[in-house]
Amino acid sequence: MKKQVLLWSILLFLFSSCAATRSASSRVEKGQASYYADKFNGRKTASGERYRSGKMTAAHRSLPFGTVVKVKNLRNGKTVKVRINDRGPFVRGRIIDVSKKAARQLDMIRAGVVPVEVRY
Repeated sequence: MKKQVLLWSILLFLFSSCAATRSASSRVEKGQASYYADKFNGRKTASGERYRSGKMTAAHRSLPFGTVVKVKNLRNGKTVKVRINDRGPFVRGRIIDVSKKAARQLDMIRAGVVPVEVRY
């Protein structure tokens, strides 16, 4: 019985320390964000999924499809969470393209391109 308690204690310690390590090692990118034009609504993305302007999705050059990232508009502090489902943007200085719904929540529609922080 004591061996089982000891084993479970060790396992619990190991799993809890792994979780703490992962959250402490988040990565941050800073650059410019833009958003998808209306003409892309319904077109296939690089992941094979169709782009939907009303979904919280985004394009990133290298993050795995399905990765959820937090995007912060550095002009106003507004943040959103989006799921990566496409590749891009392929414009110098831009690090992410967000869906129109995400752009509205970030309050970047009028500006078109804004400085952001992407955390994952």
